[in-house]
Amino acid sequence: MKGQELEDHIVGWLKDYVTKYSISGFVVGVSGGIDSAVVSTLCTKTGFPVLVIDLPISQSGELSDKHIDYLGENYGNVEGMRIDLTDSYNVIKDTLNLEGENANLTLANTQSRLRMLALYSQANNRNYIVCGTGNKVEDFGIGFFTKGGDGMVDVSPIADLMKSEVYDLGKHLGVIDEIINVAPTDGLWDGSPTDEEQIGASYDELEWAMEWIEDHKYETSIEDIKSLSNRQREVIKIYESRHYKNKHKMNLPPVCEIPNSK
Repeated sequence: MKGQELEDHIVGWLKDYVTKYSISGFVVGVSGGIDSAVVSTLCTKTGFPVLVIDLPISQSGELSDKHIDYLGENYGNVEGMRIDLTDSYNVIKDTLNLEGENANLTLANTQSRLRMLALYSQANNRNYIVCGTGNKVEDFGIGFFTKGGDGMVDVSPIADLMKSEVYDLGKHLGVIDEIINVAPTDGLWDGSPTDEEQIGASYDELEWAMEWIEDHKYETSIEDIKSLSNRQREVIKIYESRHYKNKHKMNLPPVCEIPNSK
């Protein structure tokens, strides 16, 4: 399923969901990246009201603003909003006063959770729902999202699409070239390293690893292993390490079941 057929399918799915549950519209946080650009564009095509929010924390938000302007110029059901969370984040950072080797990672995740708070505040206030922007590799492959942050959403329109498929859909939808061409980044770290720099593998490599592992989950021969290059083996190791480390994010919280006393 590609192009117009894929667009129609996702837009129809979104429309059915909000109609079924008497929801008034959508909230999408945009980062200037391809995933949030595609999701926000798909939401606008439902015809329901869409609140598109740029949530910078010590960032310019230039690409986000350009995308919001593009949507506003082309669709009449879009409201753009900019909520600068820099001061709020700095207060939280000073209040928590975190130290130790995990402090930087914890603070990066705190930014994502603060953005989640802002998105849900706006959604609650308007009877809207928060749309997730994660793709299949991030959400079900390596768990590249923040628990209680960008992983906390109401619906996930593109979570069954590989990153390459999201790019293809973005081109079909007319997402601006600057977003199509920019290197993916989560924007949570000083200096904004790319996703590839953080993960150690590109999305194309991770897609390959995800598909290779799926194809060989029941049977893997010695010949299959020998046919892999050193880089392919390294990518599989990166993928599997992140997948198992982050499995707690991708599964529902475990419940302690109480035995029947009868």
